[in-house]
Amino acid sequence: MDIPRIFTVTESGHRIHNPFTPEKFATLGAALRLERGTSVLDLGSGSGEMLCTWARDHGITGTGVDMSPLFTEQAKRRAEELGVADQVTFIHGDAAGYVSDEKVGVAACVGATWIGGGVAGTVELLARSLAFGGIILIGEPYWRRMPPTEEVAKGCLARSVSDFLGLPELLASFGRLGYDVVEMVLADQEGWDRYEAAKWLTMRRWLEANADDDFAKEVRARLTSEPERYAAYTREYLGWGVFALMAR
Repeated sequence: MDIPRIFTVTESGHRIHNPFTPEKFATLGAALRLERGTSVLDLGSGSGEMLCTWARDHGITGTGVDMSPLFTEQAKRRAEELGVADQVTFIHGDAAGYVSDEKVGVAACVGATWIGGGVAGTVELLARSLAFGGIILIGEPYWRRMPPTEEVAKGCLARSVSDFLGLPELLASFGRLGYDVVEMVLADQEGWDRYEAAKWLTMRRWLEANADDDFAKEVRARLTSEPERYAAYTREYLGWGVFALMAR
């Protein structure tokens, strides 16, 4: 069980696999007013930065589930590095359909809503693990500027314009699911640049070390095209944020 290899290559040097920075996760943790001992479930936990830093800074306990064996091992090492390995657990597994044995105070899917077939299905999945009065966290892209054509949307790596909503429409959609939006923290341009541009050096170093790998052709094509594609499309049109929800 693993994610597509291109992500393992391009994001192997990332601690955060989305456009958030460490400062944004710190802002989110403070905004949620996390109490010591709060239990957090993170589906699609990546390299574990959110759970590990919140365990250190707020005293939470947590479980993360991710399909990538590489990222799961990185998360375990990060927990050891920050001295919180007794507070957080990371599981290599399929987050789709995962339900916690015990109810949690915060149930999160920060940037992997494909596990539930989209936002609505992921909210429904997270709710199955949530204690009464708990908070759901959804990390999701939105159109910062509406693409004028389908080709522009595809340049942002969406299948079509309809893949994402504008920010007001996304916020309204949570209400239609029966939830109040009680907080949000949005990625900024610096976060986007750090997430995307950091991949380019990782790819270049990987190519230098793996010139004879059969996968090198795909990585080379990605490195050649990505800077221009990102600057022309994603950087101009796509936003990203984490939205805190409570059932009405």
